[in-house]
Amino acid sequence: MATATADAYELIYWPGIPGRGEHVRLALEEGGAAYRDTARTGTGMREVGAQIADDNLGDDANAPPFAPPVLRHGDALLWQTPAILAYLGPRLGLAPEAASAGAARVAALAMTALDGLSDEVHDCHHPIATGLYYEDQKEESLRKSKDFVANRLPKFLGYFERVLQGKASGDGPWLYGGRLTYADLVLFQCLDGTKFMFRKAMQWAEKSGKYAHVFELYDAVKARPRIKEYLASDRRQGYSMGIYRYYPELDVGEEM
Repeated sequence: MATATADAYELIYWPGIPGRGEHVRLALEEGGAAYRDTARTGTGMREVGAQIADDNLGDDANAPPFAPPVLRHGDALLWQTPAILAYLGPRLGLAPEAASAGAARVAALAMTALDGLSDEVHDCHHPIATGLYYEDQKEESLRKSKDFVANRLPKFLGYFERVLQGKASGDGPWLYGGRLTYADLVLFQCLDGTKFMFRKAMQWAEKSGKYAHVFELYDAVKARPRIKEYLASDRRQGYSMGIYRYYPELDVGEEM
């Protein structure tokens, strides 16, 4: 990560969890961008709270954010992970030109990973309501997890395996155009979190050989010099009570 400057990016996100902000961090880290991360400032809770407060009406150009992650860059204030990544991608060399069909294809791949391997994984421990504790919906969580592992997880892994075998993915281990894009970083993070939460199922998936290209991409991203350095640093926060949680009773499925 480059040293933050006056025109650096600013990531406004909760401290203590990787969360959806992690996709933005990975893009900034891989792009070698200067950025300030409120999760590491000691004021993260207050700064996030100010952005989503009921009395925040935004300004002349920016509507108030609904929820973090929020990215500030100069006068621009952006939220929603896919929107932030679409903004950063061309600027960091992680996506084709913004107005191109290629940029939209990269965005679609990233959003598909977020749908199936982030949002649906989160729903496995909160299938009834996000406002309820996990302990209030344990029975439903187990049913949801069993269905996810049996049906949804192989569907999404299988989809990305097909993408990586297709001509549009190009040469190398990447999803689109023969080059690393932010979609690859998103898929890496989604796989990493799912490996943390559903250990048995993901171990079987990797050993099965059915999704060899998917796990090749995972390893290729992990080996990128800047990503490797980031993952080994204290900037990379451990999984805790965010999207990806480990409950032994939900760690189901040794075969898909």
